[in-house]
Amino acid sequence: MRTEGTEQSRDGLGSEAGGDSGADGHGAGGRRGEAGRERPAPGPPRVRIDAWSAGDLDLLRAANAAELMTHLGGPETEEQILKRHERYVALSADRPDKGRMFRVVLLPEEIPVGTIGFWEQTWDGEQVYETGWTVLAAHQGRGIAAAAVAAVVERARAERTHRFLHAFPCVDNPASNALCRRAGFSLLGERDFEYPPGHPRRVNNWRLRLT
Repeated sequence: MRTEGTEQSRDGLGSEAGGDSGADGHGAGGRRGEAGRERPAPGPPRVRIDAWSAGDLDLLRAANAAELMTHLGGPETEEQILKRHERYVALSADRPDKGRMFRVVLLPEEIPVGTIGFWEQTWDGEQVYETGWTVLAAHQGRGIAAAAVAAVVERARAERTHRFLHAFPCVDNPASNALCRRAGFSLLGERDFEYPPGHPRRVNNWRLRLT
């Protein structure tokens, strides 16, 4: 079920490294309008997360782009995509406390722009939730991932089931690691993962208290 926390940079800041310039998706300060007048900087994007459904297969295919899958062993085959889609649909049809996968919808445009979710995981002998996300490359650098993570934290917390939510971005994924920090996760150190099988990764172990 693992999905790397990614927001791919459009300016080549490394594979699966996002280009967010801040938690609100823009840099400090306003923008200059006509005659040099200062205009307020835009606010953070509004998103909605909807439970994954049978109609979201094309979104999963779009998220399978090579630049978004670098740290996950590369793009999956169509057969693997179909199996992953089935797992996502099944998770969203199961008991809410087991977790959920969501499509990230940008508002007010109502455009699907990514995926996010949380699911049960046994970590160091304890039942926890794990989260991961992907934002499509065309929508990078706007703070969408930060808004989606905030929304999924609320959903996981509302279940009142597990104490902690973990995220495991690769150590060389600066944007996702920065996002975890801004979202209130605590860095517990580095760990070795092998996911998918045959693809060892060095990840940061981020943890957020839910209860």
